[in-house]
Amino acid sequence: MAKNSNPTQAVRLANYLQNENRHIDPLEAWLQLGIYRLSARIYDLRKQGFNIITHRKTVMNMWDEQIPVGNYELRSVPTSWNP
Repeated sequence: MAKNSNPTQAVRLANYLQNENRHIDPLEAWLQLGIYRLSARIYDLRKQGFNIITHRKTVMNMWDEQIPVGNYELRSVPTSWNP
């Protein structure tokens, strides 16, 4: 069986936060990166030493209800990180 050469979700997320945009929310993660459980990937990156802070923002759903979601901001990358 051939090894999968696609980057992991955590690596895709780290690259996106470093190179594209220093902020991300769950909808953007799903649409841009195919990541459904963003908070789990943020947890993984934090365990690796990434400094990511959480901001709360409110979005409207299709029923015009206000829903709080996390908006994550990359502050710094560990010096030892190499994808």
